[in-house]
Amino acid sequence: MYQALNVVVQGKIQGVGFRPFVYDLSKKYDLKGTVQNTVGSVSIIIEGEEERLYEMIHELKSNPPKICNITDLEIQKIPPHYYKDFSILQSKESKHPTTLAITPDAAICELCFEEMMNPQNRRFQHPFINCTQCGPRYTIIHRFPYDRPQTTMNKFPMCSDCQNEYHNPNNRRHHAQPICCPNCGPTLNLLNTKGEQIAHNLFAIAKTTELLKLGKIISIKGIGGYHLVCDATQEKGIDLLRNRKKRPQKPFAIMVKSLEVARKFCYITSDEAALLTSSANPIVLLEMKKENSLPLNIAPGLTKLGVMLPYTPINHLLFDTQELECLIMTSANRSGSPIYYKDSDYEGLSELCDYILTHNREIAHPIDDSVIQHNGENTVIIRSARGFAPEVIESNMNVSNIIALGGNQRNAFAIGGQKGLILSPQIGDLENEEMINSLNKQLQSFKEWYTVDEKYIAVDMHPLYATTILAKQSKSEIIPIQHHHAHHVSCMAEHNLKEPCLGIILDGTGYGNDGHIWGFEFLYGDAKRIRRLGHLKYTPLPGSEKAVKEPWRNAVGMIVSSLKEEGNRFATQLFPEKSNEIHVIEQMVIKQLNTTMAGTCGRLFDAVSAILGICTSSTYEGEAAIKLSDYLTRDTMNKSTKDMYSFEIIENPQEFVLDMSAMIRQIVIDKLEQKPIVQIIQKFHQTIVESCVKMIVLIVKKSPVLNRNVVLSGGSFQNNYLSIEITNKLREKGFQVYTHQKIPCHDGGLAIGQLLIAAHKIIDKNS
Repeated sequence: MYQALNVVVQGKIQGVGFRPFVYDLSKKYDLKGTVQNTVGSVSIIIEGEEERLYEMIHELKSNPPKICNITDLEIQKIPPHYYKDFSILQSKESKHPTTLAITPDAAICELCFEEMMNPQNRRFQHPFINCTQCGPRYTIIHRFPYDRPQTTMNKFPMCSDCQNEYHNPNNRRHHAQPICCPNCGPTLNLLNTKGEQIAHNLFAIAKTTELLKLGKIISIKGIGGYHLVCDATQEKGIDLLRNRKKRPQKPFAIMVKSLEVARKFCYITSDEAALLTSSANPIVLLEMKKENSLPLNIAPGLTKLGVMLPYTPINHLLFDTQELECLIMTSANRSGSPIYYKDSDYEGLSELCDYILTHNREIAHPIDDSVIQHNGENTVIIRSARGFAPEVIESNMNVSNIIALGGNQRNAFAIGGQKGLILSPQIGDLENEEMINSLNKQLQSFKEWYTVDEKYIAVDMHPLYATTILAKQSKSEIIPIQHHHAHHVSCMAEHNLKEPCLGIILDGTGYGNDGHIWGFEFLYGDAKRIRRLGHLKYTPLPGSEKAVKEPWRNAVGMIVSSLKEEGNRFATQLFPEKSNEIHVIEQMVIKQLNTTMAGTCGRLFDAVSAILGICTSSTYEGEAAIKLSDYLTRDTMNKSTKDMYSFEIIENPQEFVLDMSAMIRQIVIDKLEQKPIVQIIQKFHQTIVESCVKMIVLIVKKSPVLNRNVVLSGGSFQNNYLSIEITNKLREKGFQVYTHQKIPCHDGGLAIGQLLIAAHKIIDKNS
């Protein structure tokens, strides 16, 4: 029976070869009709025998292009038009875009790589080779729909050969918007720091390789910005890079020639190998082998290393000799500043590098490399950026006209669309005006793309956050959201949880309803309302922000407040060179001078790290906790222990309070008695796990009617041990546990929760 269907497909389906894919299916099943891009969806009209129509739809859903992600498919019967053929129509613009329109940038695919390495192919060694399955997407788009005239490739008219491929439905590059070749594509130039050309195109690649082997630092323009690159085998070059970038301790990521080379340096599981070789091609945190030839100053004090494989044609061409197999590849910026990505950034770049390898394809939107790890069960996103972002979280809530600005650390914003929430790539820490301007510029692009008529702005309730100050410059209504409520709801949203549930939020810093700093929270609720059922006992942060940057101060404040008479003696024994300052800190604590009260997991980790002498002064966010937890990956820690320190849970009328004073005392004594540090760290982690589980059990025992679903959120859950152990032990006790997998557990996912909570507050206000 002859029928006609209108099929509307939504998801990440533009820029992935979806229309040519549909065209091929129409030929396979002998169907007629059309396929057309609209903003955020693809509209397909197919006519033919009924059985074949549904066979085509089944294959479309079950076997789409590799980097495609179909989230919704609607089928409607329509009267036949009796088309004579199947054709791809010109994209249709819309004044009402959906949320599912941006496809992330993708690493070079295997077919393009083979062509690039084939001397008989016309794109042999072409630094900008791409097809419908790979290449730049998000970083080159100006506006929707995703067609060449709407991208930065509009400056490069296609040659006749590329035009033929582009218009040929049987060609792999049919409607590949960034299509180009050596005759019509962008060009490469190697410049010195004065802006003078040293070499051009492939000669520039060869010269760059030569300079890297000589120990030079090269700034290389990639998909989303410039990288600072040096030979990862040369310790002096790495030290020079640290000095120029003002990054004394924070680990660098490396790019290696192949998976085989990566295995020389690190242990790699099958899950980690799949992540490394995926189209997203992120930086993956891997456990280093003890015996490897890499300099220690790549990742000081750590046994984990960030590794990625080449993901652009230029990357591969740099390794196309036996000369290089491992490069430092870090964002080109001074620590705390936005990544350089414009041609006008030469002056800033020239202060960081010796030469600049650049090209004339404009980057419309800067983006950093994504960072992820695999905890043995799930993928954990550390930085959501190239290949992953923007991310869409579906929602049945009306979230249009709402913007959420996220937090101050690891900032990412979210905007509300017709059918979901769009989370931006991670922008960074809003520590200066440059970073705030970067946030504002990227936010404006998203607002234009999705024609957001913002009426409400959700912000963190901390009064001094840059996001709050930025929101006040708008005429929109500002809706403050409690930090940990947002964390709780962000995890619920990711798993589409509708009913109120329990939450364990382990975090570094969050402004609480009582004016204190929260971050070790036991919550119950949803986006409508939240209850705080338990928390860590507050301890002083003498000097507030100074105690965060100098964890020994945090440790002293915790010790003298928790251990009373013994406190001063213990603190002086641990930090004898700080005896004069310890007396001042003790007086600050007693008199509550310039001292904030805090109960956070992050500060607890910092204190223990300082007590054990691992990190007493931080040079980057989370350094003390990261270096402390790193001990858990070392061989001596492979055997799990059930040993733990003492703690007390105090039941108050409104909430439970977790008191870790006894644990702090025992850790101090173990350190002074020179017990093995790895054993202390293992017991400390086990204590955190057991205290969390016991707290949840007590909460449910007191209120048996509570839902037994538990969400885990907050930056401390980047710690694989905490995440896995708490999850497993709660499951053993009959709880259903949900962790972050699509969006970061830290403040990079905060905006999703903020936006949904704001939507409910608006409904309550208007009802």
